[in-house]
Formats: sequence, structure tokens, C-alpha cells
Amino acid sequence: QVQLVESGGGLVQAGGSLRPSCAASANTFSLYAIAWYRQAPGKQRDVVARITTGGTTYYSDSVKGRFTISRDNAKNTLYLQMNSLKPEDTAVYFCNARPDWADWTADVGFWGQGTQVTVSS
Repeated sequence: QVQLVESGGGLVQAGGSLRPSCAASANTFSLYAIAWYRQAPGKQRDVVARITTGGTTYYSDSVKGRFTISRDNAKNTLYLQMNSLKPEDTAVYFCNARPDWADWTADVGFWGQGTQVTVSS
């Protein structure tokens, strides 16, 4: 069992930056691929960025070049550096931990409670 706790969301103007983080309870953090998902009101939850146990990263087209995902296995923490934020980035951001082999479109693994990110125009 892995408990995930997100923090670092907030309200920011368009063009600004935020760096939410996700702290994991377990020392097995390094054994999981980790991802950030987001869900806007009335929309489905979609993966934004993910990082494998080996450090390979993936980004959705909507955030590529603006967001950077990273992990610190020594601190059991995941980060998402978000730059050049846009109003359409407004959503609840969730972190998720799952095995490397798991399908990223499936609702599997461990989830945090989410952190709200609001970008004003």
C-alpha cells in the first residue's frame, strides 16, 4: 500500500509557474512508475506527465515544453514544474503510482487526494 499526498497547488495568473509535489508514504516509491493526472470540471481525468522507474518521461501534447516531471526517490517525492501556465490548465491534479507495465489509461494503482490548480486570465 502506498499513500500519496499532493501539495503545492494554488491560484496563479496566466504565464506564471507552480510546482506541486506528491509525497509517498512507502520506501517502495522507487519501485513504481509515477504520473500526474488532471481533471477539469465536467471532463475526464487524463494523464499529463509520467515517469518510469528508470526515469523515462512522457508528456501529453498539451503540456509538452511547459511542464517537467521529476522524482526524488531518496525523498519519496514526485514533482511537476509547471511554467507558462494557461487558463486551460485549470484542474485538480492527482498523482498516481503503478507498476511500469500497467496501462496508463486504466484506473489502477494508488491515488492521492488531488490539489487544485487555478490559472486566471
